[in-house]
Amino acid sequence: MNARYWFTILTYILVQFSGAVFGFDLLLASGVPKEHTLAIWTVISFSVGLLIVLFLLIPDMKERHHTEGRVSKSTAFGWTIAGIGLAFFAQVIAAQIEMKLGIEMGSENTEILVEIAKTTPIFIIVTSVVGPIFEEIIFRQIIFGSLYRKFNFWIAAIISSLIFAAVHVDFTHILIYTAMGFVFSFLYVKTKRILVPIMAHVSMNTFVVVVRIFLGDYFEKMQQQYEQLQGFIGGIL
Repeated sequence: MNARYWFTILTYILVQFSGAVFGFDLLLASGVPKEHTLAIWTVISFSVGLLIVLFLLIPDMKERHHTEGRVSKSTAFGWTIAGIGLAFFAQVIAAQIEMKLGIEMGSENTEILVEIAKTTPIFIIVTSVVGPIFEEIIFRQIIFGSLYRKFNFWIAAIISSLIFAAVHVDFTHILIYTAMGFVFSFLYVKTKRILVPIMAHVSMNTFVVVVRIFLGDYFEKMQQQYEQLQGFIGGIL
């Protein structure tokens, strides 16, 4: 990887840990209520970090227009719509496999993010927009893209998707995150446009966050009824 990519990854790491190092204390000293410091600092740090990364990658943006095999804008839009469907399908399949393995439905990581968003709504900017853009640049354009130049698709996708899953610190559902990483990697290779997996990722996260915030209680009841039904059927059989 070139120096720009290493600086981009370093920026992402610094953004992740900046709050614990000095960000939270800075906001507290400024009079921000403690329950809002995590969300507000995350919005600030991720937004600034993304701007720095976009500046670092300006040369890549210019070169991208000359990428061989890059699909047209209309085709890219079609793949974005298809990609959203593929991402949901991959998530459902992975969730079904996890259930067969005895892993409970529901991600603790997602629940934490949703609770933060409920407390401080501005946090949705990170979970739905800034975060997915940042992640696709790091894990698809840089990590997957660099590996794909040396290895085949499967090796590059597996390694980059496992790193993507590990960063979310939700190892119970690592299969779901890995499946998502595969879909986004496929979209990137198929279209040669990083904007396609970005839009698919943004759409998915936005949908999940909005549903969990506004329809969370309803789906929780549905899940409980489903689990009770499974237990009833299992008792009969």
